[in-house]
Amino acid sequence: MSSSDILVVLPTLGDRLDSLRETLETVKHQRQEVALTLAVVAPLGAIEARAIAVEYGATVIDDPKTGISAAINCGLAARTNERYYAWIGDDDLFRPGGLKRLQAMLDNDASAVLSFGGCEYIDPTGKKLALSNAGALATFLLAWGPDLIPHPGTMIRLDALEAIGGFDVGLKYAMDLDAFLKLRKYGKFISTRVPVSAFRWHPDSLTVANRLNSSVESEAVKRRHLPAGLRPLSPIWNYPIRWASAFAARQVSAQA
Repeated sequence: MSSSDILVVLPTLGDRLDSLRETLETVKHQRQEVALTLAVVAPLGAIEARAIAVEYGATVIDDPKTGISAAINCGLAARTNERYYAWIGDDDLFRPGGLKRLQAMLDNDASAVLSFGGCEYIDPTGKKLALSNAGALATFLLAWGPDLIPHPGTMIRLDALEAIGGFDVGLKYAMDLDAFLKLRKYGKFISTRVPVSAFRWHPDSLTVANRLNSSVESEAVKRRHLPAGLRPLSPIWNYPIRWASAFAARQVSAQA
């Protein structure tokens, strides 16, 4: 791999070829402004997806097929001299200048471990449905409220991500939330409300299609990061937050 600052990890099963190519186009545009390494993690059988990834200059890594967290960790293992990590799904998009903005934020603040920006929710055609840009409020809510820090709009110092052991392979939905909570002791989180990414909202998205399971796993993750004395009290705020999150998801799904 050539020298770069950012390791972009893109896991794919290879079954969304049209959106994968669109995603890779947005990665290609980021290369005009930042030095990045693209690691695409795909099963051996995803022949066409792997070929498309190579076409876009990616290093292709075999997916162990033991879950999304393990796939991302395989991408992290491709690190050489990169300083920062960014993630993108095979149906998500980077917005123009997104990675440059996030990198500049970390470059300019050595005390920050994570930077994040706004994330647009788009339907399968690319139409904008909503915008998540809670900014500093997202950091405040992280430990007990909804997770409003978008994984595809986040950049993390790789040394810190490696120090926490990467992503928990026992988690299927809330692995990013768990990592964010662990990363708090390594530095502060900084944010911008400017959209830096887009999350494609459709019924077969892992989190969208499994809303209840995602909420339950998120609640369990937040509970284990709470002080022991507060853990028995967590249902007091977890259930209202679960209801509010489900309501918001139904509103976006209705638009999609």
